[in-house]
Amino acid sequence: MPLRSFLFVPADSERKLAKGLASEADALILDLEDAVAWTNKPQARRMASTWLEQRASDTAGPRRFVRVNPLDSGLALDDLAAVVQPGLHGIVLPKPTSSADLLRLHHVLEALEARAGMVVGEVSVLPVITETPQAMLNMNTFSVPQPRVVAVTWGAEDLSAAIGAVSNRDEDGPLAPLYVWAQSLCLCVAASSSAVAIDTLYADFRDAAGLAASCRQARRRGFGGRIAIHPDQVEVINTAFSATEAELAHARRVVEAFEQQPNAGTLSLDGVMYDMPHLKQARRTLGLPT
Repeated sequence: MPLRSFLFVPADSERKLAKGLASEADALILDLEDAVAWTNKPQARRMASTWLEQRASDTAGPRRFVRVNPLDSGLALDDLAAVVQPGLHGIVLPKPTSSADLLRLHHVLEALEARAGMVVGEVSVLPVITETPQAMLNMNTFSVPQPRVVAVTWGAEDLSAAIGAVSNRDEDGPLAPLYVWAQSLCLCVAASSSAVAIDTLYADFRDAAGLAASCRQARRRGFGGRIAIHPDQVEVINTAFSATEAELAHARRVVEAFEQQPNAGTLSLDGVMYDMPHLKQARRTLGLPT
């Protein structure tokens, strides 16, 4: 199943949970962190647990993730104890400072999966790897494949707040250099750790055209999906991160051309030279092993 769209849903809102489930999102992220007021966190935790329990036997529909609070918040262990149960597919971990946090989470999940009668190792992890200055300086530690990590994403808002920036964008609109670097590091970490790179949110959920253009750019750069903050963004994201018929047709021609010349390292197709990186990309477009 492709994971193109990850829709955030506050775990303490039954209405938004229902709307999220009715969307075409590939994955829902029940949020226990930033979208939930401090006083509502215990209620959100209980609602997330109940919601997951009710869907424990569902094999259809979106993948089910929960964003817990940061490991050093004093809330994460209670969050994890409440939601690690049949019906949960993954944990979104905010604000890790190095891969050591991912290893800590891995060991906690092992114990909780065993307690819940789950297969140990079945809960995936999606870390947000750029939200603290420490993480940016420790980015090389994330590049080694980590247990459970199937995708990585990045964020600019928390990093901006942590360093005391007025904004994460320059005065004329584009992301400031630090955040372009964060986005680029996310791509490199994903590739080096055999994970999917998921682009950060697009804040203006009413701007469908701007979101589509931003998603097309992200896909060209190597991202495989995107965070959504509103159900209206899901269809745009799914479309943008799906190969077009023209792309599929071209990829088939490239693969077939190399199959017809199995000993060729390079070959010409329509007057253009293709080599092994092009073949790898074509196979990836078709969902074939690379």
